[in-house]
Amino acid sequence: MPFVNVYYPKGLLKKEELKKVSNSIHHSLIEYFEIPKNDYFQMFFPYSSNRFFYDSDYLLEGEEKRTENMMYVSITCGPGRTINQKKRLYKSISKAISNHLSISTADIFIILNETSAENWSFGQGVVQLANMKEGKE
Repeated sequence: MPFVNVYYPKGLLKKEELKKVSNSIHHSLIEYFEIPKNDYFQMFFPYSSNRFFYDSDYLLEGEEKRTENMMYVSITCGPGRTINQKKRLYKSISKAISNHLSISTADIFIILNETSAENWSFGQGVVQLANMKEGKE
């Protein structure tokens, strides 16, 4: 049940590149979080450079620095994944996006927000996942 928001520098991604980034994230979620293939909800937001402030090397290893190509990937999902699953997901997303766009993995910032099933409605004003846990339709 992940919902993904991706913030990226205005002008960095063309339509076909947006799709590659989207597919990279989705395939990583399928592989490492074992989500259903059709559990696919993502939004992309271009930002102006004067609206995103960050430190160029906070907590990065080695000599790499963040650049003007920095992307922020926010994934909201249900709880229950192990730390190892999360680490593999972050690595997979970073490598795939970096390979498709030829940008540094240092420019790919990922945050995972976990929220319980009763906090989701996939439409119709229904709490589908909580109802499934209770045995209701």
